Amino acid sequence: MYLINDFLLTLPIILYAMLRIRWLIRGRLGKALFVAFYVALVGAFPLSQGLARRTAASGSRTFVLIGYYTLPVLLYVVLIVLLADLAIGLLRLTRLLSRDTVRSAGFRKARLAFCLLAPLAVVAYGLWNFQHIRYHEFSVEIPRRTSSAESLRIAFAADFHLGEQTEADFLDRFAAKVNALKPDIVLFGGDILEGDRRESALARFEAGFRKIESRYGVYGVLGNHDRFGGASAGFFEKAGIRILRDEVVKIDDAFYLAGRLDAGRGGARKSAAAVLAAATEDLPVILLDHRPTDLEAVSRTRTDIQLSGHTHHGQLFPINLITDREYELSWGHLRKGATDFYVTSGIQLWGPRVRTIGYSEIVVLNVVMRPGS
Repeated sequence: MYLINDFLLTLPIILYAMLRIRWLIRGRLGKALFVAFYVALVGAFPLSQGLARRTAASGSRTFVLIGYYTLPVLLYVVLIVLLADLAIGLLRLTRLLSRDTVRSAGFRKARLAFCLLAPLAVVAYGLWNFQHIRYHEFSVEIPRRTSSAESLRIAFAADFHLGEQTEADFLDRFAAKVNALKPDIVLFGGDILEGDRRESALARFEAGFRKIESRYGVYGVLGNHDRFGGASAGFFEKAGIRILRDEVVKIDDAFYLAGRLDAGRGGARKSAAAVLAAATEDLPVILLDHRPTDLEAVSRTRTDIQLSGHTHHGQLFPINLITDREYELSWGHLRKGATDFYVTSGIQLWGPRVRTIGYSEIVVLNVVMRPGS
């Protein structure tokens, strides 16, 4: 089950946080009630994951959602407890805080309130941050070669994870924001469908995507969650999205657009050079790749721009520190060789709709075709 191994590895520190908060509570009843609540909080995610694989009943879907949202709450409870312990330890070492003060009833109450309320405030911010879609705009120059275009305006988004949690009007709002940009082309970087989506919602998703307007149309690649979601036969065609599967298309004698299949973690797949073999040298090349991997290899091809998603930039601080180590580019822009790489933190998320790092964003890329090759 996804994340369960990581969850089990952190159990010692999770239990440590429980014991530290329990110490702050006065009275046996209060301690017992807190322990019961904490055990329920810790157990909600693994239990919900197990239930999700045994039944599709509406009650189980509700419990799965509850299980997802316990993850950020638990994460920030643990981090806040550790932060408080560290700060108090440093103050004790510097003798700015006495032992008697730390053990006093007033200090314990304030510390308890901080350890319980601060995580809720952080998660509340994450909920608000997720709901507010932003534009992340870049400008870049690439060789024009023999392109018929002098400029190109791209709207790019990834990681929709359309499913059970998706709000009914989300795609309508998304389409309106994209159309307001007046893009020449709209590109999607994978993870469009989520595995928990209802089949009955597909028609609504299709209708939402069909409202998008652009000069050259809408193109995308598949991500790892699209496989979980089944990538339902006919869905993308009905939604007006052309999915590129290790293929290159020429767009109106203006540029080449290529898309790589996502093989999953550690899976074998075609190299970028092999995918781009069909692209001649007379036009600029834009590559869609769900995961921002192989940057060095891609930079040695004729790719002018690569667009990716997948990372969510960690979604929850400090998980972004892990994605920063795992990927050369976890979020934003990087120029490597003659290639400009852009990674979005995603328009939506897997799991809890809580984002404490990065933004729910649409990347706007203003491309200038400079004369020459």
